[in-house]
Amino acid sequence: MKSGVQSGALDDLGWDDFFQSQLGDDEAELLRLRIDTVHRARLTGLAWGEQVDIGLPPRVDTAQFAVGDWVLADPLTKEFARRLDRRTLLQRVGEGRKPTQLVAANVDTLFIVASCNADFNLARLERYLAFANEAGTEPVIVLTKADMAEDAAEFARQAAGLQRDLAVVTVNARSAEAANDLAPWCGAGTTLAIVGSSGVGKSTLVNTLIGSGATQLTGAVREGDSKGRHTTTARSLHAMAGGGWVIDTPGVRSLHMKDLGQGLDMLFAEITELAPLCKFRNCTHDHEPGCAVLAAVKAGTLEADRLARWRKLQTESRG
Repeated sequence: MKSGVQSGALDDLGWDDFFQSQLGDDEAELLRLRIDTVHRARLTGLAWGEQVDIGLPPRVDTAQFAVGDWVLADPLTKEFARRLDRRTLLQRVGEGRKPTQLVAANVDTLFIVASCNADFNLARLERYLAFANEAGTEPVIVLTKADMAEDAAEFARQAAGLQRDLAVVTVNARSAEAANDLAPWCGAGTTLAIVGSSGVGKSTLVNTLIGSGATQLTGAVREGDSKGRHTTTARSLHAMAGGGWVIDTPGVRSLHMKDLGQGLDMLFAEITELAPLCKFRNCTHDHEPGCAVLAAVKAGTLEADRLARWRKLQTESRG
């Protein structure tokens, strides 16, 4: 086995002590692969800069794997041995009886893409932020089509107010400068994922980050409502020109919120911190006397719309 050769390549793929510590004494010679595509009946992974078809046992459910996962395999046959524990996991909870959908694993940063036009929606951005917070990834809001907006700075101001210490970057996704603007979150060994509604320039941004040879499809935006057609249909791992890896995801217009308590607490930190000051321990911040949150709304230090969106997401998360 090319263990020495793989070691250097593994670092570039994002392998570190977190994954190394999971190896048993009898697993040192197994091949370490990073999943780059997940299909209905097969998986592929990266090793030594090459894509490898992973041999799966009968009746293995590939839906239990995510792009970005690390797996171990036989170095000769490429037969699957086991999947390593994940550092982070982005997963989309299904509505009703629909199963949970694994979006991406071991992601360092989530680029939440929105556009500086009629598609800009604070409530939708809050859903993506809670999604990122719950997964343990760092969220960064990327506002595209800044070159076409009359006041891109106002869009950025509104987005930055959604969460403390939130990074917001305005870009022209088609410009090479976009890669430079986003460079602080890229680099060798890093992994980022990109989410956002269709038509906001998500696939265009992926193309820019990948550089020459990019193959992501892009689609037109309908006039009138600034909404786009779905152009990406499957998740995949791509090497970025400046180093690191990017995972594109299908266009998602909505996220079902369920069991996202920690993610919502981080998103609405100002409400979370006021809650212990309320008169009643189980205060719903709706009508109770002595409510510190309602007092903040009355004093003008907390926006009523912000509280209303918190109530809606809390109800959905608990349901």
